[in-house]
Amino acid sequence: MASLLKVQKKNSSKADAKGKRKAEAMDVDEEIFAPATKKPRNKQRVLLLSSRGITHRMRHLMNDLEVLLPHVKKDSKLDSKSQLHLLPELADLNNCNNTLYFEARRHEDLYLWAAKTPNGPSIKMHVQNVHTMDELKMTGNCLRGSRGLLSFDKAFDETEWGKLTKEVFTHIFGVPPQARKAKPFIDHILTFSILDDKIWFRNYQIIEKDPLQPNGPPQTSLVEIGPRFVLTPIRIFEGAFGGATVYSNPEFISPAAVRSALKREKGEKYVSRKHAEEDKSGRKERRRREEDELAVAKVFS
Repeated sequence: MASLLKVQKKNSSKADAKGKRKAEAMDVDEEIFAPATKKPRNKQRVLLLSSRGITHRMRHLMNDLEVLLPHVKKDSKLDSKSQLHLLPELADLNNCNNTLYFEARRHEDLYLWAAKTPNGPSIKMHVQNVHTMDELKMTGNCLRGSRGLLSFDKAFDETEWGKLTKEVFTHIFGVPPQARKAKPFIDHILTFSILDDKIWFRNYQIIEKDPLQPNGPPQTSLVEIGPRFVLTPIRIFEGAFGGATVYSNPEFISPAAVRSALKREKGEKYVSRKHAEEDKSGRKERRRREEDELAVAKVFS
């Protein structure tokens, strides 16, 4: 009987050990096949297009931006300048959630729309002082498709419109690491500065070594690449390319108003000159004396 009891105890202990091993194995399997928490991915894609009537300089600027931003998808020109409500639909068809739209006006006036599609907001800006990479011929250079750092002036955080503009520019100019054409390198920096209520854009190459002393200690420096341009905010709309006005720049004067003022000033100068000529002729007539009876013209007539 004692031998039978010992055999039963051994079998029960073996069974308990097998059960524990199975439970441990089941716990491991549960940990392996447990659904992992997904990290939020930056899926920003930008649609780049323009209207009809852009000049060669505007077209070269768009090509430079396309080179700098590998997550940009370029589309054909928009035929109508009055049907901006079609742009969110085009962005949706191209699977883009941001839009950069260059709008050309008369006398080579250029406007830039930066919008989050399809719900907004959108910013309308006037583009000035455009200099492309071919015009500047800077010594800086960067890898095609590389990602760039974004540097914003502290003045963006001092105003509400600056904070909103900074957020929109971060989504548009910030290249996501999962972009299809992006390279795993960061070798340039995009700077946005506010001066005189205007946004100044510059692009610099990051150099970690002194070119004069390549074997010396590392020394970080910046060399400008281009392009460069200046943006003047006009209005910020609640929706995409329309809607309620969130912000309006009271100091902005349109180029058409400036040209009309110059023409008006020239017209006023012309009118004042004509009045001066009439006054001069009137004074001559008033100063003219009456003809004498013994005048030469009467005596020898």
